Amino acid sequence: MEEERPLISVIVPVYNVELYIRKCLESIAAQTYPFFEVIVVDDGSQDEGGRICDDYAAGNKRIQVVHFPENRGLSAARNEGVFRAKGDYAVFVDSDDHVEPDLLEKLYSNITLTN
Repeated sequence: MEEERPLISVIVPVYNVELYIRKCLESIAAQTYPFFEVIVVDDGSQDEGGRICDDYAAGNKRIQVVHFPENRGLSAARNEGVFRAKGDYAVFVDSDDHVEPDLLEKLYSNITLTN
């Protein structure tokens, strides 16, 4: 029986990245490490980025989206994500990036190897 591993919170601040956010969220959803949540903070986007995030959250229970009514900046968005995080560990992913499918698995492995 596999031991339950700690939950990792992936925090994604979003601001005007409708061209990139799909690839970002798809790469996070494809992680090989199964115990994670995704907190997307829409920082008052003026494009369709917030709606795209809502669409992904509707189809994936691991994703929650928070919307700021106006732009408050990257630090405020990240802080909101940390405030809402339930994980033992937090990882920040920029919304215009994508990650390899084993990112969280490797991070967790390194945490347990190095204590």
